[in-house]
Amino acid sequence: MPQISQETKEQILAATDIVDLIGSYIEVKRAGPSYKALCPFHNEKSPSFNINPQRQFFHCFGCKKSGDAITFVREYENLTYVDAIKKLAARSGITVTEEAYDPKEDRARRQRGRQLDLHREVTEFLHKLLFTREATHARDYLKSRGFGKEMAVRWQIGWMPDDARVFMDWAREKKFTGRELVDSGIFVQKERGGIYVRFLGRLMIPIRNEHGDVIAFTARQLREDPKSGKYINSPETVVFKKSNVLFALERARKAILKENAVVICEGQLDVISCHEQGIEHVVGTQGTAITPSHAKLLRRYAKNAIVCFDADTAGMLASEKAFRVLSEEGIPVRIARMPAGEDPDSFIKKNGPDAFRELLANAVGFFDFKIDRANAENRLADLQQRSAFARECASLLAAVQDPVGREDMINHVATRLRTGAPELRDAVLRAARAAKNKPAERDRHAASEPEPEIVVPVALDPVVGYLCSLSLQSAAVQEWLGEQYESVHEAAEHVEGIPLLEAILSARPDPASHTAVNAFLGSLPESQRLALLSDPTFHGDPPENPVAAAETALAELGAKALHKRDESIQAQLQQPGLAPAEMIRLLEEKKRIAELLKGVKQRFVFSDRFAPNRKPAPKPFYRKNPPPSGPENNP
Repeated sequence: MPQISQETKEQILAATDIVDLIGSYIEVKRAGPSYKALCPFHNEKSPSFNINPQRQFFHCFGCKKSGDAITFVREYENLTYVDAIKKLAARSGITVTEEAYDPKEDRARRQRGRQLDLHREVTEFLHKLLFTREATHARDYLKSRGFGKEMAVRWQIGWMPDDARVFMDWAREKKFTGRELVDSGIFVQKERGGIYVRFLGRLMIPIRNEHGDVIAFTARQLREDPKSGKYINSPETVVFKKSNVLFALERARKAILKENAVVICEGQLDVISCHEQGIEHVVGTQGTAITPSHAKLLRRYAKNAIVCFDADTAGMLASEKAFRVLSEEGIPVRIARMPAGEDPDSFIKKNGPDAFRELLANAVGFFDFKIDRANAENRLADLQQRSAFARECASLLAAVQDPVGREDMINHVATRLRTGAPELRDAVLRAARAAKNKPAERDRHAASEPEPEIVVPVALDPVVGYLCSLSLQSAAVQEWLGEQYESVHEAAEHVEGIPLLEAILSARPDPASHTAVNAFLGSLPESQRLALLSDPTFHGDPPENPVAAAETALAELGAKALHKRDESIQAQLQQPGLAPAEMIRLLEEKKRIAELLKGVKQRFVFSDRFAPNRKPAPKPFYRKNPPPSGPENNP
């Protein structure tokens, strides 16, 4: 597949001023040396979108989106990476040349393929474990929910054992690296170093993309644990973006096309219950609100949507959000009237699949559902209440893109509210203008803007800081350190700053691209970014042979970790009242460490700052009697 050359990308970025570019889309204002704006990628009242003209880089402190001019155009206009580059090229009058192969894109493709392979093999392994004697309680749970072996096989349900060693031994046998497992989200990277299995002792439900590839998991708790959630989902990865994935869409596509409609539920087990009873045009939202990406995805298959959320206040709010987002994509929305306290799974078990089909067939228009609910809550008793409610409806009606459909809805809502259609129509037009010209209100669930605070850099060992700098200066160092991932992990317990190094090795920003490195730095927590920028080796030139320098630094890191562990053991041995068995264990470990240290040719001396191949700065020379006329000579 043709790729745009790195030289062309750099030429386009050099010809594009990011402030002028973003200013052509949204209003930006100068704030000292940088510029600020209301973020175009999430709803906010106070500007948290920062544009740095020196670095040609944007970063939103609210939604954390960041990048260069290409990234902005791609995200804002929902374009592919290549199309965004071509659009910027046309804006700058640059001819785009394409070449047949891009190593970076090829590496990203291979990483994605490796993650898909990993998820596929993990799914098969955990599915086999479900039918072992140790997983009897997991099968009993499925039976208690009305599901048998056939369902577990069809959906490839699995079980993650309580003993992490079972899974870790299998992963090691399959030669999956620690970094691959962390990148998959199945393992978690500890803040102070080390990794652990995320989903121990849980029922594992595979999540697939629309092509049927497993890309993530939902894990259901099997034993009561108040310290952990009932359901845990995989974090977002290179293959899993929650806002782009609808559960069971790969199974539901044909049925959606056949029914000319899609049913949208909240939970995976609700969706599975529907499919198991032959109601197959059903998908789930992964426990999140419907997003614009979901709506664009559904528009390929569905002409209509039936929303089937819980009948509580939260369900009503989620239904309103779904109506707004789906309407903006031209998908008409109806609402299934779920009885209070019921979800599709419990309703089907209590009343049968035919009753649920009837409930879907009797789904009502969104505004009928909203008005009926308001009537039941006695919120339309007088003219003042009806007028306020009409303003609520006007905001939602403004989201409807089809002019004919919107006009029909305006007349219908006006009739039911016993208000004038012209007045409601004017309110809809005002709401549409307000939505277009002003930022939308912040979602009530969104986190409020954080109070300003003094950020303290995280502790960063000098050796680790140097390895971080080398990783941002050399792709070869990134590759080599990635192969030494387990060695890096082993040092984490004794040496500070390893999580920052692991973050670099996981993200792998291209050292050849100033923009890519800047984008990565902007995505780091401020405490980590400050620590990295405070390290003197970060601002120095790379050595002639960066891989050799990394090898030396990693050897010093390993030796330093051994020395610190040895010191820790020595301190423990000096504690009074130490049990004999514990003393023997510590002495044996101390002996093993001594044997490992024999391989180190010299015992490294660690200064306050690690800077290889640099001479110490000369001490300042002070005159005993500095002349008064020379202020530059004053100590």
